[in-house]
Amino acid sequence: MNYQPLTIGNRFRIQPPGCSAPDDGRIALIMRRGAFGSGEHETTASCLEILEQLDDLVGARVLDFGSGTGILSIAALRLGAAHTVCLDIDPRAVQTARDNTDLNGLLAQTTHTTTPLDQLTASDFDLILANIYADILLACAAELINRTRPGGQLLLSGIPWEENYSVRQTYERLGCTVLKNRLLAEYSTVLLRKS
Repeated sequence: MNYQPLTIGNRFRIQPPGCSAPDDGRIALIMRRGAFGSGEHETTASCLEILEQLDDLVGARVLDFGSGTGILSIAALRLGAAHTVCLDIDPRAVQTARDNTDLNGLLAQTTHTTTPLDQLTASDFDLILANIYADILLACAAELINRTRPGGQLLLSGIPWEENYSVRQTYERLGCTVLKNRLLAEYSTVLLRKS
């Protein structure tokens, strides 16, 4: 089932496979609509809007924790990241992300896995993306920070308003600095730097 192209931020356009889109200079993210979303949710849109503003993505190593469709990884690669690791506990999500990455011609730059975070061999990521439930962000805070290189960034979303403070406080206590804190209609997105 197809859907209409959707523009997000100043640089992205999400579109179904085979869609003819205007030559407007936007970066096309080709996504099949699936059970794990195609970018319409406010948390995904917020992450994409912040991603397009980051100036140090070229050559970056990225972890997409709870990758779902893989849309954030695809966007990071389109902005110049060298490699992404898409990690999700649901094998169906991993297959969806693999399919979408392939549609965008980026399969060779992506590792797809269901390996638990604490068993992942890769570390020293330049950027960690985690658009996931707030309780998981809290439970995995130390592990996510440990896998971020010093000076690297963490872009967290899926955080309900009422849990925004506890998430920020937890990551700050573990050595991060808040760079952005965006309150959306129901959720929030936080960009942090590991000190």
